[in-house]
Amino acid sequence: MESRIDKIKQQLQSHGYKLTPQREATVTVLLENEEDHLSAEDVFMLVKDKAPEIGLATVYRTLELLSEMHVVEKMNFGDGVARYDLRTDSSKHHHHHLICVQCGSMEEIKDDWLLPLEDRLEKDYNFFVVDHRLDFQGVCRRCRDKNEHHPTNETAP
Repeated sequence: MESRIDKIKQQLQSHGYKLTPQREATVTVLLENEEDHLSAEDVFMLVKDKAPEIGLATVYRTLELLSEMHVVEKMNFGDGVARYDLRTDSSKHHHHHLICVQCGSMEEIKDDWLLPLEDRLEKDYNFFVVDHRLDFQGVCRRCRDKNEHHPTNETAP
């Protein structure tokens, strides 16, 4: 975790910012909860444990700054809540998501299946893709299993 914090510190410094204790607490919470897609309020509640003096506005500003610098990805899954996810060094693009429209669960797809499409876009349209994100909305395995046991519930096609 320290190496990732150091890398983020370097990114901030290269843009003229410092890794303040409040920013470090926010980054630490994101690293500790990397598998989750936390809202600003979720991050704030977790950061308060590490830095009780921090305010919600500071967390919002930090998340927006990290988003502008492409350290985190700001996402909206159609529920009106912005969520934040750390970008990794290991992939060229952000990962993709399977979003259940019934229970709201999210599953990540780490494979980047769109690289052949990107190559074609560059070749056929002279368009170089710098990033992409793909979210699939549907019904998850658990909800489908539950609906099979209760056929009177409505399910998505």
